[in-house]
Order: sequence, then structure tokens, then C-alpha cells
Amino acid sequence: MKKPEIINALKSLLLPRLIEEKMLILLRQGKISKWFSGIGQEAISVGSTLAMDKDEFILPMHRNLGVFTTREVDLYQLFCQFQGKKEGFTKGRDRSFHFGTMKHKVVGMISHLGPQLGIACGIALAEKIDKTNNSVLVFSGDGGASEGDFHEALNVASVWQLPVIFVIENNQWGLSTPSKEQFNCKQFIDKGIGYGMKAKQVDGNNVLEVYDCIKKVKLSQSKKPEPFLVEALTFRMRGHEEASGTKYYPDGLQDKWKSKDPILKLETEILKNNILSKNEIKEIKINIKEEINLAWLKAFDTPKLKADLNSELEDIYKEHSNNETYPSGNQKEIRFIDALSQGLSQGMEKFENSIIMGQDIAEYGGVFKMTEGFLEKFGKDRVRNTPLCESAIVGAALGLSLKKKKAIMEMQFADFVTVGFNQIVNNLAKIHYRWGQNADVVIRMPTGASVGAGPFHSQSNEAWFSHTPGLKVLYPSNPEDAKGLMLAAIEDPNPVMIFEHKALYRSLTGLVPENYYVTPLGKAKLVEKGNELSIITYGMGVHWAKKAVKEKNISADILDLRTLLPLDKDSMFESVKKTNKVLVVHEDCLTGGIGGEISSLINENCFEYLDAPIVRCASMDTPVPFASDLEHQFLANKNLNKKIDYLINY
Repeated sequence: MKKPEIINALKSLLLPRLIEEKMLILLRQGKISKWFSGIGQEAISVGSTLAMDKDEFILPMHRNLGVFTTREVDLYQLFCQFQGKKEGFTKGRDRSFHFGTMKHKVVGMISHLGPQLGIACGIALAEKIDKTNNSVLVFSGDGGASEGDFHEALNVASVWQLPVIFVIENNQWGLSTPSKEQFNCKQFIDKGIGYGMKAKQVDGNNVLEVYDCIKKVKLSQSKKPEPFLVEALTFRMRGHEEASGTKYYPDGLQDKWKSKDPILKLETEILKNNILSKNEIKEIKINIKEEINLAWLKAFDTPKLKADLNSELEDIYKEHSNNETYPSGNQKEIRFIDALSQGLSQGMEKFENSIIMGQDIAEYGGVFKMTEGFLEKFGKDRVRNTPLCESAIVGAALGLSLKKKKAIMEMQFADFVTVGFNQIVNNLAKIHYRWGQNADVVIRMPTGASVGAGPFHSQSNEAWFSHTPGLKVLYPSNPEDAKGLMLAAIEDPNPVMIFEHKALYRSLTGLVPENYYVTPLGKAKLVEKGNELSIITYGMGVHWAKKAVKEKNISADILDLRTLLPLDKDSMFESVKKTNKVLVVHEDCLTGGIGGEISSLINENCFEYLDAPIVRCASMDTPVPFASDLEHQFLANKNLNKKIDYLINY
């Protein structure tokens, strides 16, 4: 670094340190709620950020205040964030560093350690595809590096040769657990070998060394995209957070590391080389403190947030006009799976920024051949086989979205979604509500039983996600809707999950328009009209209901929900008010299934119209069995006729 750069490095180190000293006082005064201190670790955040270009993404953690300040985030807005005020980055909806700012190319963490690593992979993938020569820098700690997300992200980055810089802040502790109880290798850089990536250890308390290291890695990545692991050795001077304290530290350990303080180190170097005098350094500190105090007073004087119900509800999703485009042109009789594939293909044709990822989806065409021929049509950049790293790939999908890509991910089976659950419900679903950034991600997956696949390939788990604000959950029952809903999902800038019943893939055919069209989300479809009974259902339940109604020769409304989140309540209530009797049918287990929610809504809104109790018909409260007789006994349709008889004769 040259003299002006060294002076700037000092100022950049001092700013987060002096803010922290201020925050610790305010914490004791009860003016902020919680604080995770990075005192003594600032050189890693500051040195790394100074080395990155302003248009390169950084994904920090809770001790990386220096990333935000070095990126020149507005201090007033930052202090409002710490106080939970509307003028903060999350409008009071999240705390401390749980936010991002696209203006500054910073994507903050969530409380779960590790998911940010997969997001970094997605951003880096977009940079590589677009040939920008940009790197992506993401932080983890020695404790967080024990998470499965760490392994998955590094594995994906290595397999795909992505320009990610993984900075591991080895501060010797994970809360109260020492590093020697977190991993069983001599040093973190040893882990790089296992992932086939280069690694380097640096003095994390030397800002100049950190800066130089990251600069060299960036230069290398600009010539040859590949991941790099940097282990920065440092020490956490204070507790995990202020309430936890440091009583578990061995005597003398803090004193040892205090002598290695990054600010002390740089000031000594500056004085030694006559770059600044002691008085000039003192003057810099006075000016920074004044800047901090002015911003803090302005933030403190800003009125407390007043809750606004409409604003809260409106910010769950990114606004999107959900208009139906009606089918036109020729129709062709095709299978359910072909309709889904056609919709997927036409969506990727229309949106050239779309990328689909999944296990075995490229050359092999997916286990159900849904994407057969896609590789030849769209190329390897847009049709990507993935390692068995579901969490990292969901994270990567979000990262692609941050770079204005439309990300589509195939879960090989809906049962495997559990491995990516955290990313879906805590990152995808909440990101727009938290800081206004949408997740333009579609996750599609085969679901359901009736194929003798046993407990781990037959589950109906749509209710898990229908409970999660911020997601949209689709479940088509026929080829025409399957294509239209697929296209609607791709168009929608919010996270959408599509459940596709695999038993319908090749057994069900229907007339499907060959042209592009969109089926609106959140709108149910009345597939049969009647007046004796309302059957509210979706997916396979639609076919069970149609068969039962025909066999029993009764007059019934059969309402195909199509979308489970958001629910079309108006259509449900309209049908109930007409027939006065309701049967809710779904393949999912009874307890906790979406049928309970639908029953409650009808009870609360249509009670005076009911001539009988609301009845649910669902599968048994057991795992899905393998043997055909057991599976038949398990499924909801076994009891469907009995439930209908009960209501008709009530």
C-alpha cells in the first residue's frame, strides 16, 4: 500500500472500533438490545473489503461491522437499524447485521451459520457465466465452518470452479467451545486440500497482510476462476455476545492477544515510517468520533417505529401483476410430465436469464426425464448438473437471483427438500420482507405416493411450506394447469414451489395449448359443478373426487385449489355458501395437513351456511409404507366414499 492507502486503512480500522466502543456504552444504557463484538478482528473485515472492487459482492457475518463501514454504508441508517427503527435497512424487522444493501453489494447473514456460503456460490456462478472477472468474498467463523452448509458450499464452488474467496475468521472460539473441539485438524487451510482448492493462512490482525492476500487471490481468479480458502488467524477479545462474558477464557489469554491488536499494529507501523504523527492520529480519532456522535444523535432522535398492518402484509412479496393469459392456437393431447416440460422449456426460451439446476438434469435429463433435450437446447451454462448439495444449491439459486437471474431448481424428490429446508424457509421466504430484496427462484419437485416407493420417496410435504409466509406453493392436478402454473411460477419474481405428483406424470393426459400462456397463481378452479356437496381438494385428490362423484352419481362442486399459498378463500366460501356441506380431501396425513387450515377458515367465515360438520379425508398419520396393500390402506381415497356418504346423509 502507498501512504494515502495506509492512512485510509487506519481510518477504516478506527471507524468500526470507535462505533463498537460507542455501542457497548449504549448497550449498558439499554439504548440498543444486543451486540456481537468484533473488537480485535477489524483487520480482517477492513483489509478484505478494501481489497475488493466496489461492484464485487461481500457476504459478511455478525462480527464484520468493518465490511459495512468500509463500504461507506450511511451511519445514520446503520444506527437506526441497531435501534429497530423504520429508517434502518429492515424497517425494524430484523436486527444488527441481518440485512443486505444492493447499493453497496453487501448481503448480510441470517442467524443460522452457513447459508450465506451457498448464496456466494450462486453470485459467483453468475459472475462466471457473465464473464465479469469479478470475485465474491464470503465470511465464516471457525464454529460456523462445522456446519454442513460449509461443506456443501465449498464442494459446489470447487466442482464448478467458482471465483469465491472463503474467508474463515479463526478467532479460536465458537461461543464457549474452543476450536480444538470444533475440528480435528491442525489448521483450517488443511480443509482446502479436501476440496481441491488453494488455501492460505494470514495474520488476521495485520490489515496490510490481509489486504495483500485478498488482492493477490483476486488477481489469480481474474485469470483463472477458481475458489480460494483464506484462514485469518485472530482472537475474539469479548464474549460471543456481551451477555455471555469471557469467564471461560484461560488466564492471560486476552492479555496476550491484546498486544497483537490490529489498530496498535498499524499505528506502530505508521509512526515507525513517519507516515503520520501521534497528534495527527489523535486528530483522526476525534473527527471520527464526532462523525459517529452526530449520526447517532440523529438516529436516536428519530421517532420510534409505529406498526402499520398494511405495510407489513404488503412487504411479504415483491409486487407482481398476476394476470392470466388465455391459451390460444392449437391444442395437443399430451401427458402431465410433457406439459410440465413444455412449460419449463417455453419459460426458459422467454427468459434468457433463466438457469435450471438439479441432480442428473443435464445429459441424463433428470430421473423422470423432465429436462431431456434441455442441455442441447439451452447449453451447459443454463442447464446444470449439481452435486448432492441441496442446501448449497438452494442458496446458489438465491445468489443467482441477486444477480438478476431467474433460478429454477429441481429437487429430485420432494422428500429430499428437508436438506434444503433452512435455505427455503429462512432465506428465500423472508428476504423480501426483511430488506426488500426478492428471491426470483422456482423449486419444483416430484411428490406423492401410489408408486410403491416407500417412506422416503412418497411423502406429501406441501403443508410444511404452505405455513411459511413469503413462499408461493403450487400443486397442479392436470396437464393444462401444470404448464400454465409452471410458466406463472417462472414469471413471478418471488420464491415459488411446485409440487408435481409423480404418479400422474405418465398416467394422465389432457389437451394442452401449444402456445405460451399463464395460469394465475392464487386462483382455484371449479372442475365440476353441483349442489349437494363441496369437495375442496388439489393434486391427486381431484381425480379421487371426480371418480367418487361419478360412481355415486351425486351432484357436487369439486374445487381444485391449484395454489395452496396464497389460498383462494373467496372461491371456497362461494362454493360452501351454495352447497352447505364441505369435504376437504388431500393425500397428505391428517394431522397438520392443509385441510385443518381450510376447515378453520370455513368455520370462521361460513359457519351459518353449514348444514353438517366440516369433514376431512386424508391419509393415515404414519409414514408412507412400501408394500402395495399397506400403501393402499394408508391413502386417503380408501375412506373417501364413506366420508361422502356421511355428509350426503347427514
